[in-house]
Amino acid sequence: MSQTVDRALSILPLLAEGPADLGQVAERLGVHKSTALRLLRTLHEHGLVYRQSDQRYRLGARLFALAQEAMENLDIREIAHPHLVRLNEACGHTVHLAVHEENEVLYIDKVDSRYPVRMYSRVGKPVAITVAAVAKLLLADLPEGERRALAEKLEYPLYTARSTPNAAAFLRELEKVREQGWATDLGGHEESINCVAAPIRGADGRVVAAMSVSAPNVVVTADELLTLLPRVRRTADAISGEYSGRTPVKDPTA
Repeated sequence: MSQTVDRALSILPLLAEGPADLGQVAERLGVHKSTALRLLRTLHEHGLVYRQSDQRYRLGARLFALAQEAMENLDIREIAHPHLVRLNEACGHTVHLAVHEENEVLYIDKVDSRYPVRMYSRVGKPVAITVAAVAKLLLADLPEGERRALAEKLEYPLYTARSTPNAAAFLRELEKVREQGWATDLGGHEESINCVAAPIRGADGRVVAAMSVSAPNVVVTADELLTLLPRVRRTADAISGEYSGRTPVKDPTA
């Protein structure tokens, strides 16, 4: 039975490459045409493959519907939270998770620092969109036209001397973030707070969320916080893998 299931499932990635006829399916599986036909008929009955008028088979609409339903039911916060907790336990600093919704970047999860000095960020609260590291990652992933249109609409409050001053500077920063794949806020929102962030990607490679580690200067310097970047990126990659189903879940703190 397990061999039959394995063979049937092997047909799906073959058809993902494009329509194939019975002979091609049988050859790829290394089975007789009668066996391939039996497997294809079963998949067809469940809507996972479709037989075209030219007698070739392609992926069925039911497969796409199931994939869409599964994606809609994924909760990035639920998936990410255990990873955020492990990272927090390893480094001790505040860990955030954020998403982009309706022209705002919002914190949707937070694990507090174990140190006495705490950050005043709150779950559900919008971030300072022109300086926050998580915002840079989420907005940098937008198509160029959308990035430019959004940058022109934003206001650029000077929270500190390191705040992003205008749209041109913001667009340059977003382009840099796109190229390097991570972001920082080194005193751009609060002089005493530094932050490093990494993107969480879906199955299509697009950024669906961003996570960060933040700490005040009295706990660690900016340079010391930047040494955590590899671990932050490994954590984000682990969350991305679990969210997209692409890779096995690994402990990023190992």
